[in-house]
Amino acid sequence: MTPKATILTADEVRRALTRIAHEIIERNKGAENLALIGVHTRGIPLARRLAEKLSALEGVDVPTGMLDITLYRDDLSEVAQQPIIRETQVPFDLRDRRVILVDDVLYTGRTVRAALDALIDLGRPAGIQLAVLVDRGHRELPIRADYVGKNLPTAATEVVKVKLQESDGVDSVELWDMEALR
Repeated sequence: MTPKATILTADEVRRALTRIAHEIIERNKGAENLALIGVHTRGIPLARRLAEKLSALEGVDVPTGMLDITLYRDDLSEVAQQPIIRETQVPFDLRDRRVILVDDVLYTGRTVRAALDALIDLGRPAGIQLAVLVDRGHRELPIRADYVGKNLPTAATEVVKVKLQESDGVDSVELWDMEALR
């Protein structure tokens, strides 16, 4: 099986993350009091990469965390009888921090809504922003990303697959037909 198209290569993923890091610095006037929290699964390595770029550019430590949204999903009963609960780890106080939620793909907005609920249960940050590698449209909720690596109009019958070095051995974004994955 082969993808319908390769949307981003490894170099293009790297450049998109570098651009997002610069946009974060511009909007927040630096990286002071920022924290990045990645949404399981691929948002976590993306958050770590962005934090490294921010730290290198601004010379400040930018902490990262990981967020599991499983129990906050509005379709939990439809997903599985025994959902897999992963680790949430936010080893810093959210108070007075601007938190940037990081995920790989923004689609309906339901994952982000669940992530916001999960994050607020952990504390009250000064503000929350959203960074995604790919925004594919088809929103069902009034949610938009503050930082986007690639806007990608898609059909409902298409699937966006993000592959990252940390989990897949390669960085790329691919577009697949849903039928080809069945």
